[in-house]
Amino acid sequence: MSGMTSPSSVLDLAPVLPVVVLTDPADAVPLARALVAGGLPAIEVTLRTPAALDSIRAIAAEVPEAVVGAGTVITPGQVAQCVAAGARFLVSPGWTDGLLTAMHASGLPYLPGVSTASEVVALLERGVREMKFFPAEAAGGAAYLRSLAGPLPQARFCPTGGIGTGNAGEYLALPNVGCVGGSWMVPGGAVAARDWGRVEELARGAAGIRGAKCL
Repeated sequence: MSGMTSPSSVLDLAPVLPVVVLTDPADAVPLARALVAGGLPAIEVTLRTPAALDSIRAIAAEVPEAVVGAGTVITPGQVAQCVAAGARFLVSPGWTDGLLTAMHASGLPYLPGVSTASEVVALLERGVREMKFFPAEAAGGAAYLRSLAGPLPQARFCPTGGIGTGNAGEYLALPNVGCVGGSWMVPGGAVAARDWGRVEELARGAAGIRGAKCL
């Protein structure tokens, strides 16, 4: 699931994938530069605001050291829009056959969302081994993923939802977790104040989180 200009695996770029919501495209480039400077090159810009596609476009054009992706992708039409904007990976909170087909056809790495064992098995049947586990804490947390590692060791996850500095290490210690997604390094107050130094500081702390891999 890799393209020539895309990472082969989003899960291996950094221990933490920042989940970013932007309301002003003018903030995209300085925010991305702060995250990269802090050691988090992969950035998921969610399609929750009208500014998302322009933000992705700006980061792709002006911050080449960043690997910018699109999150909250829920329709095939959005897949096409994200590819056109320059996204280098795609993340969805869940999946349907139509969405999965569109993401696969894009040629970009993608992380379809799952929250049950049946959804994981269905994706494995289709040759997809890397997934988003969402909403992580609400869906069973690290204990649930630990339980999946036994019967489904070929599946790897980016758990997202309710994860912060207090529990990220617990997830990262699991053998089937490649990275975690979170937004604690891009707090709304810092973004609103354009305090990019604070974002860089928080990103550096997140980049330093490592879990001691265990079963």
